[in-house]
Amino acid sequence: MTAPKTAMVLAAGLGTRMRPLTDDRPKALVEVGGRALIDHVLDRLVQAGVETAVVNVHWFADRLEAHLAGRDRPRVVISDEREALLETGGGLKKAKALLGADAVFVANIDSVWTDGAVGAAWAEDLVRLWDPTKMDACLLLARREGSIGFEGDGDFFLAEDGRLTFRGEAAEVPFAYMGVHITRSDYADGGPEGAFSLSPLWRASAAAGRLYGCVLDGDWMHVGDPQARDEADIRLAADAS
Repeated sequence: MTAPKTAMVLAAGLGTRMRPLTDDRPKALVEVGGRALIDHVLDRLVQAGVETAVVNVHWFADRLEAHLAGRDRPRVVISDEREALLETGGGLKKAKALLGADAVFVANIDSVWTDGAVGAAWAEDLVRLWDPTKMDACLLLARREGSIGFEGDGDFFLAEDGRLTFRGEAAEVPFAYMGVHITRSDYADGGPEGAFSLSPLWRASAAAGRLYGCVLDGDWMHVGDPQARDEADIRLAADAS
């Protein structure tokens, strides 16, 4: 499959768990390793061949737009959610007209990761697995061990063919969704009006055997609160030394 040239970047959240760092800025502009979270993600997407990133904005939208105007790559298109925060599914649905008809990357802005391999292996692995004839979405997963900022019991079981099933009643599972996936640009079109999460759509896809994933070859940092931000800073500084 051809790698997506367009991405949806979910940057409209309130960043409540990141306060007080988000008292005067959106979560996307909180810095880790000397760079804003959104720049870490956009740099990764450029690395993967993305040419256009549709970024939704809400909290401190003007400040985020001004920051993004300073980037040359990728081309940034704004999906304006100033009037109402739409969550992940509603945000993707609203942005459909800006995304085009082809498959897209969808990325959260609170994930930073290190690569165990050279280049954009994370994207190559997703693209290699992605098959829209039998999948609704293809998720990048992280091993819980070695991750920073994730304290949950995991999200998915992963079959040998890449098919995903949710944790359900299990006490824990090995893998967590780490914030990037490939899907059809119209995947959320069947969702309700207004704000809704992608999670119910994923559950329906998993039940139909149409949710797949692969595992990141590297270490994941979920930068969801100030403590995780500080731990990620330390980790990135150690990698750079």
